[in-house]
Amino acid sequence: VTSTKLSSLGPEGSMNGPQLSELPDDSEQLRPYVSRLRRGALRAGELSAVGSLSSGFLLRFLRARDFNTELSLKLLLNYQRWRRESPEISSCLSPSSVLGLLNTSYHAVLPQRDCTGSRVLIYRIGQWNPKDWSAFQVFRVSLMTSEIISRENETQRQGVKAIFDLAGWSLSHALQINPSLARKISSVLSDSFPLKVRGIHLVNEPMFFRPVFAMLRPFLPDKIKQRIHMHGSDFQDSLSGFFSSHVLPPEYGGHGPGITQVCQGWTNHLLQSENLLQQIASR
Repeated sequence: VTSTKLSSLGPEGSMNGPQLSELPDDSEQLRPYVSRLRRGALRAGELSAVGSLSSGFLLRFLRARDFNTELSLKLLLNYQRWRRESPEISSCLSPSSVLGLLNTSYHAVLPQRDCTGSRVLIYRIGQWNPKDWSAFQVFRVSLMTSEIISRENETQRQGVKAIFDLAGWSLSHALQINPSLARKISSVLSDSFPLKVRGIHLVNEPMFFRPVFAMLRPFLPDKIKQRIHMHGSDFQDSLSGFFSSHVLPPEYGGHGPGITQVCQGWTNHLLQSENLLQQIASR
């Protein structure tokens, strides 16, 4: 698909990408972009069901790339290709299948957005016991959450920030991450999922996490590398420079609800979304 066929702006107006993102899904001004992306996707021949190319679905990719239809098409094709080439992760999006992991307070999406409107995600790696759960199963949790929050208009506009708490990281965790999985994780972070990653914050990272990070780093674009912040074990002051105290749980230096409560709340939300996630997995 050439750039002459897919441009980021057309005769329908001179609004820029962020301005277009603010418009509601049913805005007349968005229709030409949606139509162009749909035509490009069908012309590419990699997408089977026209039913999966609804306006709401396509708008996720347009907002993720500020309505540059050429870049949005590339992202959409990467997303479909990633799912097709990673069935061990993408074909089973069942929260009940990883309920034991979720019940350890491993993961939460915080109820409050940060001051820029970004969703804030927390992953507590030490709660993951590699003897019980494979890296693929753990990655599925992230994919389920990403699929759910990518449907939110405000998240499409303002993206996500993730806090990875690496307290308890051990050799058994490191052995689960091979170069193939590292590449797949990096793809989701950079060019294969319709979410803007606004920041990645590592806390309690031990020395022996560095070899795994070194494995991930080459696959990440410079833009993502610049958004990775390592806070160490004395993280509360530095983390507060990025997040308001009312957003974070007390365990992370804030005044929001406790980590166990927010993890349970998000687990319940995922379980309520079981049927939707199963539909997404079967697309």
